[in-house]
Amino acid sequence: MTGGYDVQFVTIHGHRRAFVKVGRGPALLLLHGLACDHTTWEPVIERLSRRFTVIAPDLLGHGRSDKPRADYSVGGYANGMRDLLTVLGVDKVTVVGHSFGGGVAMQFAYQFPERTERLMVVASGGLGAEVHPGIRAITTPGFHELMGVLTLPGLRHLGVAGLRTLAAVGGRQTRDFDEVARIFDAFKDPAARRATRHVARAVVDWKGQIVTMADRAYLTEAMPMWVVWGRDDRVIPARHAETVAALAPHARVEVIPDAGHFPHQDHPERFCRIVEDFVRSTAPATYSRARFRTLLRSGAASAPLEPVEDTA
Repeated sequence: MTGGYDVQFVTIHGHRRAFVKVGRGPALLLLHGLACDHTTWEPVIERLSRRFTVIAPDLLGHGRSDKPRADYSVGGYANGMRDLLTVLGVDKVTVVGHSFGGGVAMQFAYQFPERTERLMVVASGGLGAEVHPGIRAITTPGFHELMGVLTLPGLRHLGVAGLRTLAAVGGRQTRDFDEVARIFDAFKDPAARRATRHVARAVVDWKGQIVTMADRAYLTEAMPMWVVWGRDDRVIPARHAETVAALAPHARVEVIPDAGHFPHQDHPERFCRIVEDFVRSTAPATYSRARFRTLLRSGAASAPLEPVEDTA
């Protein structure tokens, strides 16, 4: 049990997947970032579960889910979320993704629009090339071996304590260090390090992010989208939110002051209000194959916003 909620397990394609499922109401799928797990959402799960069915998985290779030699691409993760929802008997969701999970959320909405009612991305990857050098470092040769040394018991305890001390001091530069400490501690597991390296290499190279939604952002015309960012984000710059405003003008963008890369942790009450308002103020997307086909054919020029009858 974590955060007062039971962690459940289900085996899909031979791999055990961990998840939390709690609450009643419309379904929210909460997707965590790189090297994190479902516990990143602990500050908001209880309140959100009062209005929603909250599903917060540990993505494959993370947390208490298995860490096999497997497909760690963004598309592979989207497929995994479809399969998890199918096993759980959940047909449609509002998908909320943080950081790398935002990229998975966007891919899920792209691959499975018929199962996506709304899309919210939080400090998301996939909206620009820039990313913290620490993320790029994961992809470099020697990362696995170096972290193996740094996470030996004595060094790991000192490192975790130092990061948490800096986080307690406060300030823009160190506000996210408590979560960094949790990630660093998790790297004591060689399987977690290998999985994280595989994931990072699928989306980042030495120049920065290599996966983008820019060429498909126009598809959000057919789906409610809300983008949330912390103004003081040092991992993925908040100015990436401006990319959304240019590429997906129908999306709503909200930048939260005095928040870093984890705005749902820095301001959980505000974050929950944003999610609640998003669901309350928007109608669920209704998938139309004909409309989707029209959007794809017209590209960024896009189709009219009036509903298109599905005659396919």
